[in-house]
Amino acid sequence: MDLAILWFVIIAVLWTGYLVLEGFDFGVGMLLSILPRGDKEHREKERRVLVNTIGPVWDGNEVWLLTAGGATFAAFPEWYATMFSGFYLPLLIILVGLVARGVAFEYRGKIADAAWVRRCDLAIQAGSWIPAVMWGVAFGNLVRGLLLDADHQYVGGFWALLNPFALLGGLTTVSLFLLHGAVFVALKTDGDIRARAARLASGLSVVALAVAGGWALWAQIAYSTPWTWAAVLVAAGSLVGVVATTRARREGAAFTLSAVTIVAAVVLIFGSMYPDVIPALDGGEALTVAEASSTDYTLTIMSWVAVVLTPLVIAYQAWTYWVFRRRLSTRDIPAPAGLTWQKIKDAAF
Repeated sequence: MDLAILWFVIIAVLWTGYLVLEGFDFGVGMLLSILPRGDKEHREKERRVLVNTIGPVWDGNEVWLLTAGGATFAAFPEWYATMFSGFYLPLLIILVGLVARGVAFEYRGKIADAAWVRRCDLAIQAGSWIPAVMWGVAFGNLVRGLLLDADHQYVGGFWALLNPFALLGGLTTVSLFLLHGAVFVALKTDGDIRARAARLASGLSVVALAVAGGWALWAQIAYSTPWTWAAVLVAAGSLVGVVATTRARREGAAFTLSAVTIVAAVVLIFGSMYPDVIPALDGGEALTVAEASSTDYTLTIMSWVAVVLTPLVIAYQAWTYWVFRRRLSTRDIPAPAGLTWQKIKDAAF
């Protein structure tokens, strides 16, 4: 296989890992104010349960995004330059959301103050909803194509990115991530919150089937190639399976099928783009895999590094999930141990 094509496939695999893993913790973040029930104290315990389900893994999940971005920069510098300049504002919005979300995860329990906790919860939710929508919009535009000039610079402007196809792509990623997150909560928790998450997942599975199915059919008919019908059928079959398994309360099978749906969606996206990394729109100049790639020497070095390091990263992340595999419930949540503002002031002054 040509090294440029190989690295196009590798980058698709990296995005698959990111969207499958970060997808469920985006979903958990979006559900932070939806799932908890009961009085004020019990709702806070249930929110802490939700945060703790992804607390040990959310930052590791984001490694896949960093690796995908770094691999794109090294293997396809012109693709990186065109995409990151054309999508500058959307990517900045995503980055701000991810930073706010990460800070909120780390510092939510550090201060025992209700107002502080509320602000952190808002940051977690905003930092989950915004990227969930924006990634769908971005990939929708990559499937549809961008208006590029002869130098492969995007000339369409920000508002042109908010077209109906891309916006439906945003709704698709939101619905899939909400479903993925609800199934994950049902898989990782016990007690009332588990039952509530299972019921919500059952309803969300039907919504995701309708929204994602509509977008996939539009993408396949308007912008894709015949062989990606296989990805559409796999995604549709997996979502139908999620509908059945969530109703049967088989959380493990539902989570697996939800992940398969996202994998199939990524295959559809990258299959629709190939042989371009950025397809052309309205007579623009498409940027192909061959035109955007680095030299064979660079790609060869990258390939050897990937062969050595990738198994180590996957093994470490798998070990992390194994160590933190136990279900959580409100019984596992201790009393808040954060500092008060007064203690912080006394320590500082």
